[in-house]
Amino acid sequence: MTHYIRHLITLWAMILLSYSCQPESTDVKVFKYNQTDHITSLDPAFAKSQNNIWATHHLFEGLVRLDDELRIVPSLAKSYAISADGLTYTFILRDDVYFHNDECFDGVGGSRLLTATDVAYSLGRLVDDNINSPGSWLFSDKVVPATAFAAVNDTTFVLTLTRPFVPMLGILTMQYCSVVPQEAVEYYGSTWAQHPVGTGPYQFKRWVENQALYLTKNTSYRNSLGSNVDGIKTTFIPDRKIAFLELMNGNLDFVSGLESSFAPMLLTRDGSLRSEYQQDIKFQKAPYLNTEYLGINVETTASDSPLRHRKFRQALNYGIDRELMLTALRNGVGKAATAGFVPAGLPSHDPTQVIGYTYDKQKAMQLIRECGYTDPSTIPPIQLYTNKDYLDLTTYIAKQWEELGLQVSLEVLESGLLRQSMRSAELPLFRASWIADYPDGESFLCMFYSKYPAPPNYTRYSNPAFDKLYEQAILTSDASLKVKLYQRMDRMLVEDAPVIFLFYDETALFSRSQVSGISANGVNLLKVDSLAIAD
Repeated sequence: MTHYIRHLITLWAMILLSYSCQPESTDVKVFKYNQTDHITSLDPAFAKSQNNIWATHHLFEGLVRLDDELRIVPSLAKSYAISADGLTYTFILRDDVYFHNDECFDGVGGSRLLTATDVAYSLGRLVDDNINSPGSWLFSDKVVPATAFAAVNDTTFVLTLTRPFVPMLGILTMQYCSVVPQEAVEYYGSTWAQHPVGTGPYQFKRWVENQALYLTKNTSYRNSLGSNVDGIKTTFIPDRKIAFLELMNGNLDFVSGLESSFAPMLLTRDGSLRSEYQQDIKFQKAPYLNTEYLGINVETTASDSPLRHRKFRQALNYGIDRELMLTALRNGVGKAATAGFVPAGLPSHDPTQVIGYTYDKQKAMQLIRECGYTDPSTIPPIQLYTNKDYLDLTTYIAKQWEELGLQVSLEVLESGLLRQSMRSAELPLFRASWIADYPDGESFLCMFYSKYPAPPNYTRYSNPAFDKLYEQAILTSDASLKVKLYQRMDRMLVEDAPVIFLFYDETALFSRSQVSGISANGVNLLKVDSLAIAD
């Protein structure tokens, strides 16, 4: 195997020489990393997917943020207070934060101090129908837009809710809630999403669409924790195998994620980095708050669809060997999702209280018969939609279901089209993932609240009993009670099966040995304020 790996790497290296980037000058330290999906917008109001979230996180900041232990800590705000009735959030802002230098301010590239008016403007954009932000649901049914966001003075911002919502502080850590200057949005107009201006540790330099994003260090940034990195270059190589070879060749400093056909060449079966790479590469594997699943549109318009039957959806869950899937396709990176939708790492995740699905082929076949299908082969083919990055996973699942006598048709869509089709309820069954927006079980369970649109309720799940528990949970500050309510809700999801539970993910972070300051965290956010590259 070792000889084969080295031969493959040598072969790919020869191919890549024709177009690989030349190493950066040693006088300028540039951190180079890859995203397999292209960035679609640098406007934080559209920071829906990880590729956009990572890029906008380098450029922008919000009132509060998550530290590596997933605690909510001040960021642009230096302090905050919540009223006893849970309706009023008062933030006292720092008075030393400046926007990036840009011609939008004075025509020549100056800057100005951030104020509470900027916060009010930025959050107001999220609920502006003219913007049509996918993050508008954050404040849905929680505020009156005209009065919710108020700048009392330059350093005091007040958020007013129409009803208590205990997870609100966590919501404000999301990238959607980043602060942007109104001058920049108006100055650049339709090109604002391609020319961002923020307050973060790096500032915009150039974006060559579908090729690379270039950022330069914000030399005025207040929190650069020993970083010696002058710039960031993000490339968009869609093939993880090629990206890893670029890492080995020194043309990239960091890549994340696994590709199943390549994973055995990198990792042992227990998920450790193979010894031949350990001198040059660092590998970090750690839990993060992401549940991988197949979503079912429970309102599918096909009256004869078997997906309408709860027992049939349960059968599909019993029909997957998740442990084998993780061993065969991911070399042990990830944990089987056998305890509901809320992943490990959150207080309500408890396999003894929420008992999910394990592999049971006979049980699956029995449930299919109980739905009235005595001959599964007569059921119309099940269409499962995915993108190319997860074709291996969905192919495995399709083969497992075919062992139950079912027919499965795999439909591969481009990632952006897949998300749009999920949002518009065009797909009966689709592969998806949900990464925690903030460290609270509500961030996962909100996906099934019937009064929310898609996102987050891509499955169109509707259960009055679930809704009642959800509404109770978001009002309580009693941590113990909240956990019990979340677990009751999760048990309902197991019973109703609006999703096929797959696995709770783990990070797979690969970096050059010269790079430091990259930390694994529960929301898999690439933090860059303390990056360093050794000489």
